[in-house]
Amino acid sequence: MKLYYMPGTCAQACNIALREAGLQFELVRVDRRTRRAADGLDYREVNPKDYVPALTLDNGDVLTEAIAVLQYIADRKPAAKLAPPAGTLERYHLEEWLSFINSEVHKAFSPLFRDDASQDVKRYKRTNLERRLDYLDRVLGSRTFLMGEQFTIADAYLFVVASWGKHVNVDLGRWPALQRHVERVGQRPQVLAALKAEGLVK
Repeated sequence: MKLYYMPGTCAQACNIALREAGLQFELVRVDRRTRRAADGLDYREVNPKDYVPALTLDNGDVLTEAIAVLQYIADRKPAAKLAPPAGTLERYHLEEWLSFINSEVHKAFSPLFRDDASQDVKRYKRTNLERRLDYLDRVLGSRTFLMGEQFTIADAYLFVVASWGKHVNVDLGRWPALQRHVERVGQRPQVLAALKAEGLVK
């Protein structure tokens, strides 16, 4: 398998999940400006949607969209317990978290990085994001992870997007339970390995 990524993007959650699952894969960096992948391909040939992640499978199939890729990884190694079994109520709660992080947190952060987004759009998105972080902080409370005591792919995804706060003046100190979650996940050996592989820590 090959995971195509740009450093610090949501593809990092997939990088973390692959390592937590103990799966063998090749990490392929995509140049943000030229869209040329480190394996020599034009990334748009891999994923015509032109954003990461993309996971190319050994049979030639390609999976895109972080939620789909994360669940595929989790299901490849059930023993890693990165997701509850399919068909269980717990699995639907995991999907609920993944959807919330994707649509309500990830997408609220995105315009804050863009130079072409108006200040009105950024103010609206920031206000909306703060409400979502309020909710996350309340729910996390004294929990270790989103689903309780078990680390899942939702924690990997939340870690990545919440970590974006430092780049757009969103101080997680306002949300102490969320900040503790990010710090806790950030200390996991496989998370540190993923960050190191992306050149984000030494």
